[in-house]
Amino acid sequence: MLEVKDLNIEIEDSEIPETVVYDFDITVNAGDIVGIVGESGSGKSMSALAIAGLLSRKDMKKKGSIMFENEELLSVERSHLRRIQGNDISVVFQEPMTSLNPVKPIGWQVEEALRIHSDLSDDELKNAAIRMLADVELDDPEGVYHKYPHELSGGMRQRVMIAAALICDPKLLIADEPTTALDVTIQAQIIELLKKINREKGTAILFISHDLSLVRSLCSRVVVMNKGRVVESGPAQEVFNAPKEEYTKHLINAIPRFTKIAGHYDTKDKAPILEVKDVSARYKKVTGYFVPGSRGRQIIKNVSFTMYEGEILGLVGESGSGKTTLGKTVLGMLADTEGSVVHYSKMPQMIFQDPYGSLNPMKTIGRILEEPLRIKGGYTREERLAKAKNMLSLVGLDESYMGRRPNALSGGQRQRVCIALALMLEPRLIIADEPVSALDVTVQEQVIKLLIKLNKELGIAILFISHDLKVVYELCSRIIVMKDGVIVEQGTDEEIYNDPKETYTKQLLLSAGYTK
Repeated sequence: MLEVKDLNIEIEDSEIPETVVYDFDITVNAGDIVGIVGESGSGKSMSALAIAGLLSRKDMKKKGSIMFENEELLSVERSHLRRIQGNDISVVFQEPMTSLNPVKPIGWQVEEALRIHSDLSDDELKNAAIRMLADVELDDPEGVYHKYPHELSGGMRQRVMIAAALICDPKLLIADEPTTALDVTIQAQIIELLKKINREKGTAILFISHDLSLVRSLCSRVVVMNKGRVVESGPAQEVFNAPKEEYTKHLINAIPRFTKIAGHYDTKDKAPILEVKDVSARYKKVTGYFVPGSRGRQIIKNVSFTMYEGEILGLVGESGSGKTTLGKTVLGMLADTEGSVVHYSKMPQMIFQDPYGSLNPMKTIGRILEEPLRIKGGYTREERLAKAKNMLSLVGLDESYMGRRPNALSGGQRQRVCIALALMLEPRLIIADEPVSALDVTVQEQVIKLLIKLNKELGIAILFISHDLKVVYELCSRIIVMKDGVIVEQGTDEEIYNDPKETYTKQLLLSAGYTK
């Protein structure tokens, strides 16, 4: 059905053209599920976008062959390509919130491809969209049809994206990192949904991911990419069980497993560094003349826990469980709160999930790192620069990064800068909110080892917020489990992983593939 041979992609929108994909080959037969894996920047998404015809013809020069259903897509007329896009080949993108139009209802967006490629009446379009929303297992599909993207959870939005991609019954579905940053239970549900679509509709799937565990569970064949080149390909079990290339072995070895990296930490004789008692928090609602005094929705309810010096405490739960809100409440970032938060350390800091959104794109890394000291005062320019260079060195970056801007750094380098920024005021406590969820496995491993190093060498306590139970197991000796704004269970790693009391905790562990 799809055969790509010797595909080369060159970016021409700069003075010096840059080749980003070299001699890429892949074959996808009808009903296949084929995975493309590799680190960020490996060229996997660029190759997939070329197959879908979504790369700019002006700025991207493509050579080679992309044969789909015996048609050469690289030379086909643009008008004919548009008839193929969304109809025979559809794409599900990584971030549904940015892919969906925020001002259009869900139903309109699911219908869009069918509106372009068919002559159905409005009623027929609506019925088809509602059926498709039901097919992707959304509760109350008619209700979802009338909602807007911001009214849905991340998992629901991704199901909507899949529904929109499938509305014309395409022969090939390209899924580009469709589960990245989704929690483990939603990830498992999306994978099962893709299997069902493949099984019942016969849709071929090209699944792009940096998560090798997901690729292994879904795909029959896999292509491994590095620096724009295919380094290995073959049946999935063969590639994963007996990899031939060093790069593939490196990727597989970096997969988070239920193994301890940080070692056990005993809090028995340690002093508390943070005490949270009966804390509740709301996000304020917009008020006005007609709704004076109205309060927002309660996000966390009567939460209590104690954290001790030098420990890495895990805080886990699905999207919407309230774990990020709790982290912000601990730092005093929310106004509408109740209860008591007592800090026994100075100036706790936060590392956010999205390093690119956390760094000012207009400033150099040096200026960004200086800023906390400039605000605090009492430091000369030379002292600020020296400390910034020292913090960069601590996180494994040399002083040449001082003059760069965030867009010149990789995702892993940006996250290291965010960690350096959090260290500038020498905190004893850091709240790390999903700091590795959007990073590929090798960069994840590097950041995790960096956090362990800082914890051991500097004695910094870390409240580690995550939906990834494998990563939490590697790092944390104690774990708090949250659901719907409340703590449902907390205890040592041994208690939570090997003797969970709550059904919800057992469900999380099952979704993560944990077995005793």
